[in-house]
Amino acid sequence: MAEQAMLKFVGTGQAYPEKRAADLRAEDFEEIARRYEIAKAEEQASRCSQCGVPYCSVHCPLHNHIPDWLRLTAEGRLREAFELSNSTSTMPEICGRICPQDRLCEGNCVIEFSGHGAVTIGSVEKFITDTAWEEGWVAPLVAGRPTGQSVGVIGAGPAGLTAAEYLRAAGHEVHVYDRHDRMGGLLVYGIPGFKLEKPIVKRRIKRLEDGGIVFHRGFEVGRDATLEQLRAKHDALLIATGVYKARAIKAPGVGAPGVVESLDYLIASNRKSFGDAVPEFESGTLNAAGKNVVVIGGGDTAMDCVRTAIRQGAKSVKCLYRRDRANMPGSQNEVKNAEEEGVEFVWLSAPEAFDGTEAVSGVRATKMRLGQADASGRRAPEPDPGSEFRLDADLVIKALGFDPEDLPKLFGAEELGVTRWGTLRVDHKTMMSNMDGVFAAGDIVRGASLVVWAIRDGRDVADHMHSYLKARAKAAPAKALEAA
Repeated sequence: MAEQAMLKFVGTGQAYPEKRAADLRAEDFEEIARRYEIAKAEEQASRCSQCGVPYCSVHCPLHNHIPDWLRLTAEGRLREAFELSNSTSTMPEICGRICPQDRLCEGNCVIEFSGHGAVTIGSVEKFITDTAWEEGWVAPLVAGRPTGQSVGVIGAGPAGLTAAEYLRAAGHEVHVYDRHDRMGGLLVYGIPGFKLEKPIVKRRIKRLEDGGIVFHRGFEVGRDATLEQLRAKHDALLIATGVYKARAIKAPGVGAPGVVESLDYLIASNRKSFGDAVPEFESGTLNAAGKNVVVIGGGDTAMDCVRTAIRQGAKSVKCLYRRDRANMPGSQNEVKNAEEEGVEFVWLSAPEAFDGTEAVSGVRATKMRLGQADASGRRAPEPDPGSEFRLDADLVIKALGFDPEDLPKLFGAEELGVTRWGTLRVDHKTMMSNMDGVFAAGDIVRGASLVVWAIRDGRDVADHMHSYLKARAKAAPAKALEAA
């Protein structure tokens, strides 16, 4: 559709009125595509002026100044639009790509309510930030006046990276510790490259590294150092590990070869795209090529799995979800994309057992119906007796979401407080845990959530940590005087 519109744009002579289409060179077409992108962004942005009610900003976790930077974009003032967008977000081009806009800003667009279709806020945000990188408008990270204080950040996902950036800008020495060999957390390993191109993340990491943030790759707290040892090394710590423990399915045959975890599958796919040696991919264990694939789950991770399987050349891809489409937790845009790519959704269905011993051969499932609403108002699914059926499957991917790992035990810090869900317990006024100087943010506090919420938490916790460190610095001379 976009290509047809672009060709029509060329045909009108708006791009190069002095040339016929046949005479255009490759570089001319690149410039035409560029002009077309600008025209589309300005067209979409200009639609926002018809609104005047900033519900989009209200429903953005970062409270981005969306109408303002859309107005600047419509006026062709792209640099100013970028600077305003960048003032509230450390990763606007990433949010523009992977935020579920249909549930946040675009889903609350007043123009959408009027039946004229939402302003494509995400694509405009992506466009103006990509333009800023191309034009050199993205300023380097400059450390503030040195405070002489050191901060350790455990976890290099969006919450940890955001906090690290703000704390470095405030003048603190910042060290980031992560178990993986690449920084970015799920941005790098959990989200497919067709949704979030990895060089986009890599250039953000490089900017932080160039700004003096020290990254410790392949570092596991509990193995390479205990939490207490890191506390002794730094003036404050932030735990921003995210949640990585896959939720289990209790059903006969679930341990059969070929029944795999979603994150294992996505990490293998992403590692393969980096050129890493991935034995599980090469052996076919974590490769969907030529297979009948069944993905169990209805969130965004499930959508990432089904769309990855399509790209790997699966024979068929089915998504089994126990509720209906309206109650699906994932983005409706992602569901639509998956359907267009050939994924079949099996709504109101849940697995009962898995066939196969040496390798999985099928999923036995039952139809579900929605019963009474639970405490949250969501209707609980219940089995529909006598509705059993079977799906052929050579690869089953479990994508039922994630829970926290046992951090107190993992970190060698049994005194670290947790909630009954296993998330870290914090004082929500300060975002500090029950251990002095140890803060927490992101999914490890709120549970599995969105990248944009992790960025928001990283921004908020950086403010609290900076206030804590300033108070600590002021108290230090008084303590020294008392000791003397």
